[in-house]
Amino acid sequence: MTYRVQLDNGLRIVGEEIDSIRSVSLGIWVRTGSRYEASSENGISHFLEHMFFKGTRRYSAKDLAHLFDDLGGQINAFTAKEYTCFYARVLDEHFAIALDTLADMLLGSTFAPVEIEKEKRVVIEEIHMYEDTPDELVMDLIADGVYGNHPLGYTILGREENLQRFTREDLLSYVGRHYQPANMVIAVAGHVDQAVVVREVERLFGDMERAGEEPCKLSVPPFHRGVTVREKDIEQVHICLASPGYPAGRDELYPLLLLNNMLGGTQSSRLFQEIREERGMAYSVYSFHTGYQDAGMFGVYVGTSPETAEQVLELVQSVCDGMWQSKLTNEELEKAKRQVKGALMLGLESSGSRMSRIAKNELLLGRDVPIEETIAGIEAVTPEAVQAVAKQVLSSGFAVAAVGPLAGIDLEGSVKVCASS
Repeated sequence: MTYRVQLDNGLRIVGEEIDSIRSVSLGIWVRTGSRYEASSENGISHFLEHMFFKGTRRYSAKDLAHLFDDLGGQINAFTAKEYTCFYARVLDEHFAIALDTLADMLLGSTFAPVEIEKEKRVVIEEIHMYEDTPDELVMDLIADGVYGNHPLGYTILGREENLQRFTREDLLSYVGRHYQPANMVIAVAGHVDQAVVVREVERLFGDMERAGEEPCKLSVPPFHRGVTVREKDIEQVHICLASPGYPAGRDELYPLLLLNNMLGGTQSSRLFQEIREERGMAYSVYSFHTGYQDAGMFGVYVGTSPETAEQVLELVQSVCDGMWQSKLTNEELEKAKRQVKGALMLGLESSGSRMSRIAKNELLLGRDVPIEETIAGIEAVTPEAVQAVAKQVLSSGFAVAAVGPLAGIDLEGSVKVCASS
């Protein structure tokens, strides 16, 4: 049973009672991330995620680390482009103290200057580690190439020069503007009654004042098709191709889910079989889709040797063309439906997955999407619908990003790249 309650100050509570387990997953989701940052403050959302763990008026950073270990639970956080989440998983009997601790972190963090300077060094090392991870770095490059100076093109970790400038006043100002009740969703899934959840959330967050200013208005990003590269002396070439996808909530996402599954979402997918299994030219090759509130990106990633990079790109282009040029069989589509539904249902066996699902639906769509609605949407997809979406997504050329030893590799000649649009 799912429920939704909105407090007088605008904060929303979404939850699902699950009586068959003893755990509870809870998350405080805030509508802020790198998309909501100015260029000069890029990275502040992620840095704040770190700083909320560095001490409150009640607990030191060490106290917070020990508290959840003592409960036998887990606590963590992450920052994305459009939201930041602080979450915990505990036994049902520890729900109240877990929520109380998360509330203290978000409402009572002190942002001590000594901790700020210490954590700057930690995050700078995280940025350096990311630079040494080319399969992740290429994802930042493709976002930069596609979205350019739009905030969706910013990295989540931000720039080192920005980080060095952040002061305690900068952090408090950003929190004041973005950590407002109308921007927050508290999601709970597990063995805890709705009445208990609402009571505890009202006790801890009910006195938060509603913001006087309007929420940040988003601008729809452009989609630039071009080539973005980073030379790096490593063994492999890491390549990402991207084309426009669909925003969250669009009906086309159902055939797109199945297209992604057949193209590069599984070990039996066309890309995996053609490039890895048949030819042995890559260890990792897959397709993906990322949906934002008003935009989307469909992509293909592959890591291969410099000697085979051009041939691999030609194969990717050929397989992608085949998705919209040739009619799909009912057998292939039904197999994809079984795989997508199976992955969805297996994921829902985790309270954490259920908590994330209802939170994201509330943040991005403003409503609960029953699992039955999702299954029905998948079941209703026809071969013609997948082919139509494939033509729309895959026929107009790609943006390309690449990291590695790129000398002599003709990226534009190996795959269809269109001019900026």
